[in-house]
Amino acid sequence: MRGLFWVACGTGFIFLMTCLGSAVVFFFHKQASRTIQTLFLGFAAGIMVSASVFGLLVPAIEEAEANGLLGWVPAAGGFVLGVLFLLGLDRLIPHLHLSTNTREGVSSSMKRTTLLVSAVTLHNVPEGMAVGLSFALAAQHGGEDALYASAVALALGVGIQNFPEGAAISLPLRREGMKTERAFLLGCLSGVTEPVCGLLMVFIAAFTAPVMPWLLAFAAGAMLYVVVEELIPEAHLGEHSNLGTLAVMAGFVVMMILDVALG
Repeated sequence: MRGLFWVACGTGFIFLMTCLGSAVVFFFHKQASRTIQTLFLGFAAGIMVSASVFGLLVPAIEEAEANGLLGWVPAAGGFVLGVLFLLGLDRLIPHLHLSTNTREGVSSSMKRTTLLVSAVTLHNVPEGMAVGLSFALAAQHGGEDALYASAVALALGVGIQNFPEGAAISLPLRREGMKTERAFLLGCLSGVTEPVCGLLMVFIAAFTAPVMPWLLAFAAGAMLYVVVEELIPEAHLGEHSNLGTLAVMAGFVVMMILDVALG
């Protein structure tokens, strides 16, 4: 029960941060500058890269070695499976990339706004998985304070990067002509997959404890797929690619500090 409570708190927090980011639409009545979008996306990418390494892959290796296994086997195997999983979703689920106005996934007649929400919702899947698995790992080890602290650090990092992600969905929707209140609501709803996936991972982990290293690496692969496929390319569109690079580095450092300081 303690594990479920912490997962609910962690995933609830990252969902709340998505909603707070979406609320930016009430203050920006015009299109946010390309510079702000670049900084937001780059910072989010850096946090996700750091979280994937320090919050997921390293624990996956340590957990495997503690069980007498070769640490790199589940880390590499789970990572590849996570990448393939997101690749499959990317190919199947209809969504739209506003920056390039490119539709991907199965051909669909859905509206542009629906496709925009679908894109961000798809990207939120690995984030919910990551937070849920981190707390599940702590629960499996009898609630070790260090593991719970590491899970809290991961939730904080993902929550921080969810703020710009929330803005990245509500602002374009507003630009598309949608009413401010509706753009905010859809921005919030795009984060619903996070608590759902987080809780789902807890139940899966409870019955498949021996494969926890694979699950952690799986979430890492899924998260990095999103970073490399979407966030980093979009952060480097336009003339200010150096700003995007610096934002990625800043996000990485912030997440690393959180993990080391709290873990």
